[in-house]
Amino acid sequence: MKKPQRAFACTQCGAQHAKWSGQCSACEAWNSLTEEVVADAASSPRFQHYAGKAQEVTSLRDVSVENTPRTSSGMQELDRVLGGGLVAGSVILIGGDPGIGKSTLLLQALSLLSAKQAVLYVSGEESLQQISLRASRLELSAGDIQLFAETQVETILEKTKQLKPRLLVIDSIQTMHTQLLQSAPGSVGQVRDSAAQFVRFAKQTNTTLFLVGHVTKDGALAGPRVLEHMVDTVLYFEGERSGRLRLLRSIKNRFGAVNELGVFAMSGEGLREVTNPSAIFLSNTREKLPGSIIMATWEGTRPLLVEVQALVDQSNSGNPRRVTVGLEQNRLAMLLAVLNRHAGVACFDQDVFVNAVGGVRIVETAADLPLLIAVMSSLRQWCLPPDLLAFGEVGLAGEIRPVQNGQERLKEAAKQGFKFAIIPKANCPKKAPAGMQVMGIQRLSEVMDLLRERVVEPKN
Repeated sequence: MKKPQRAFACTQCGAQHAKWSGQCSACEAWNSLTEEVVADAASSPRFQHYAGKAQEVTSLRDVSVENTPRTSSGMQELDRVLGGGLVAGSVILIGGDPGIGKSTLLLQALSLLSAKQAVLYVSGEESLQQISLRASRLELSAGDIQLFAETQVETILEKTKQLKPRLLVIDSIQTMHTQLLQSAPGSVGQVRDSAAQFVRFAKQTNTTLFLVGHVTKDGALAGPRVLEHMVDTVLYFEGERSGRLRLLRSIKNRFGAVNELGVFAMSGEGLREVTNPSAIFLSNTREKLPGSIIMATWEGTRPLLVEVQALVDQSNSGNPRRVTVGLEQNRLAMLLAVLNRHAGVACFDQDVFVNAVGGVRIVETAADLPLLIAVMSSLRQWCLPPDLLAFGEVGLAGEIRPVQNGQERLKEAAKQGFKFAIIPKANCPKKAPAGMQVMGIQRLSEVMDLLRERVVEPKN
């Protein structure tokens, strides 16, 4: 009997090696090579054209440029993240921590879509009874949702060709395996080849495909990195499982804006859309407290008001701590150095803790100015007014740089009842929103005087 061929594949990039080594020569990752069995090419099935015919070479001028039609999922926040709705033939990869609500979200979407088009839910982790119990618990309309419990790719595609659904959900891609390989499900080769067959099927038959992916302990999607390159859209489901809020973020989208954010609230009846996320992220009390300020961040195509809190305390060690939740820790250390050099506020002997309330993750530089204002407020025990807003980028020379979409951020703040705004001077509008006083600054040194003279109150 012929001995099966074996190779070593990198779990980070998918590169194959003839023998094991401590480091991948392609991506230079350490201890990332795993052994897998490679099937003989002569025994592999021939390439299959699921649409019934092979694709032909077409000139660019002959390709139709009509707008791609979209189908609403029935959930406004999901449509926003997808760029306006579902596109026929698109492949969407959604990842998140276990129990965060990925399957619940897709089951709710299928329940709404099943009344308009044929849908198929393929489960490789749960039995049909478990899915039915979840649907009953969420009080979902069963409609015409087709369920199929299977893990072999070839069997799933054969059944899908018979049913011809317009929407296919694979939950999850790490449980699937193809007969082309002899390695175990979840290995690099199985995930890569299984996803490739599903993607080829979706493109050739114009079937919208959802792939559910597991994540590692670092929060990245498990499996080879090439998996994210193969799909059209990559979504991450974020949030604390003990909390109510769930954030659906778009990392890659060929049919819409990236970094778009959808906000959901987990309840006993499943996920509910949050139509006004700014009000959710703001404190209900809105008291005058030191170390707290509201900033306007930009997520995808809309502004979002988020509360930023800072706590500055005397350090008892020779190495003061710099801790951030929802913001970048290295940027905090850099901004504290700028604050010391250009505003005369030293924190070298203070522990600094910064938090973005609500579990939201802020990645843009517009958080620089409100972060430093919150640090100064906590250090000096200044109570900032609850109707004060700030945004702006801070440079290493102490200058306040403008950010994009400043006018839209101010309009959102005025809608929420804010009356003061400290922003970069270059972002100052010709006409401020009604009822709002806009204060533009150019240097970080101006912030101290502005806060002391106009808006701050000492803590009693």
